[in-house]
Amino acid sequence: MTDNKLRQRQGHDQTVKKPSANSNHKDKEKNKGVNKIAAVHDELQQATSSFTHRFWTRTVVVLSVMTVVFFYSKNQPKETKFALVKETLPLRMQRFKCSEEYENEMQQFPQCVPNKCGRFVADKLIEPKEVEMLLHMAENIIDLAGSSGGASILDIHSGALSYGDKFLNVFQMSKAMDIIKPEHLTTYNLVKGKIKLAIAEQFGIAPEHLYLTYPTFFSRITNVTAKTIHDEYWHEHVDKETYPSFHYTSLLYLTTYNNDFKGGRFVFVDGREENRTTSTVEPKKGRVSAFTSGSENRHHVEQVSEGTRFAVTISFSCDKKHSINDPKLASLKQ
Repeated sequence: MTDNKLRQRQGHDQTVKKPSANSNHKDKEKNKGVNKIAAVHDELQQATSSFTHRFWTRTVVVLSVMTVVFFYSKNQPKETKFALVKETLPLRMQRFKCSEEYENEMQQFPQCVPNKCGRFVADKLIEPKEVEMLLHMAENIIDLAGSSGGASILDIHSGALSYGDKFLNVFQMSKAMDIIKPEHLTTYNLVKGKIKLAIAEQFGIAPEHLYLTYPTFFSRITNVTAKTIHDEYWHEHVDKETYPSFHYTSLLYLTTYNNDFKGGRFVFVDGREENRTTSTVEPKKGRVSAFTSGSENRHHVEQVSEGTRFAVTISFSCDKKHSINDPKLASLKQ
């Protein structure tokens, strides 16, 4: 190869290998574009990853809460309002089949069998002045003693009055006997008679086959912590099982829910387990609630959370041997 050709070849190689300034600028711009796309991609990936993580975390939390609420709601009884404070009810009645054990026992008392078992509420049966008279007596006598827990009772038939964790005989307390006036007992007997007639009418039986029975008592409930089993009034129960003499139960409320006290609603429990429902009565001054005493009317009282709840339980038996006499002042003072 001649020197001239060698020089020409070297010059050609140098021309090929040496990139132009314009080409270098384009490559740099291209690399910058690629780097920007990569950076944006990384940012989007990080943002998407963070959003996805938050989304699924929140989804799991929401689903967990919904699951807990579902199973909690499923296990809670369905509640219906049988009688509200804001209502004034001349009469509201529910009728249904008697429990088997109640039906079997009532066969011994054919003239006392209800046309159907059930429950009713009446707000105009008792006069306001009659309610005030009974409340005055109950308040003043129970205030002389009272339970150390939240539930106190006064039984003016037996004389039992709660005192600490025991009972006193109210007939041996001179201060108590000074409080009880003839008009108190007259009113008490009048109220008892009105309720007896209402029960007889609503359940289709003759009133002469209903007998006042024990225990019949005034109750005062507060939010003080229970000290004895007698203070634990909130347990679900059947009256006929707790008090075998009962066939018909009634309550006259002497104070009002959400006015004089909070909590303390009367709750009927119907059905069992998944079919369990409740029917609530809100106590109201002068309101009478009455029902057959078998397991068809299982119930409990909600715990009082504030204030003072007064009521009187007046019970009736179809069995004459379980009857008690109306209280009279002369006999109480003997």
